[in-house]
Amino acid sequence: MVKNKTLKGVLLVGLGASSYGMLATFVKIAYQEGYTTAEVSGSQFTLGLLGVLILNIFLQLKKKSSTVEISKQQILKLVLAGTSMGFTSVFYYLSVRYVPVSIGIVLLMQTVWMGVLLEMLLDKTRPSLQKIIAVIITLTGTVLATNLLNSSISLDWRGFFWGILAAAAFTTTMFSANRVAPEISSIRRSFFMLLGGTFIVIAFAFITQVTPFNFSIYMRWGIILALFGTIIPPLLLNTGFPLTGIGLGSIVSALELPVSVAMAYFLLSEKVNGLQWFGIFLIIAAIVLMNIRLKK
Repeated sequence: MVKNKTLKGVLLVGLGASSYGMLATFVKIAYQEGYTTAEVSGSQFTLGLLGVLILNIFLQLKKKSSTVEISKQQILKLVLAGTSMGFTSVFYYLSVRYVPVSIGIVLLMQTVWMGVLLEMLLDKTRPSLQKIIAVIITLTGTVLATNLLNSSISLDWRGFFWGILAAAAFTTTMFSANRVAPEISSIRRSFFMLLGGTFIVIAFAFITQVTPFNFSIYMRWGIILALFGTIIPPLLLNTGFPLTGIGLGSIVSALELPVSVAMAYFLLSEKVNGLQWFGIFLIIAAIVLMNIRLKK
């Protein structure tokens, strides 16, 4: 029974991570069709918010009085924490505008060492030797995966800059998801955090969109991005993680990296050499090392 539950959790987390891995390729194709970052992120978040709202209403009608009450202070905390979701999407989508998807996802995976740094600052504890080694492996893998050793390849600094900011925002999102109002059901927490993210995306659209907003994005790519970016993955991950545990779940969620690179390789014809694949393997190995318990 335990093995069946664990296997179910692995499948759910794997599918959720794979869904996230598909996003950047869809965004890149939308860019090729002339859509802007504001249109892409705006359609994803507004449709995603609507979808999660409908799910919340359905669950409340089903459970009725058994739902835990949520205070105004908890709502405010969740909305503020959710702004990092909006920043993550905006920064990540800006990054893949200037660099290949296979490099953008590697930059996003810098959450491995950023998470260790943030944990050290918040908990005021020194990272273990295991985590330090994992960080070194991650940075080594990043150098290889982004092809920095190839002198003939020039990495657009704008893509690198936005990618690192996306990783920082994503690190904040992960910590917020685990620490802010954990007693509230995951679907309700997702709604309020998504509301905060939507505020950021709409504000970004108002500031940057100089041409009339192309509402055809909603039917063209908005539904797909909302499903694979804001509705399906949180549901799968929030259901799967309790079955796998944080350690195994984090390892399986690393599937997002090879899925994203493979999607870009097959659908966008992005070139990924052997050294880059080895760098991606090193990053995945670092994530595994971060989340396994080594015997003393």
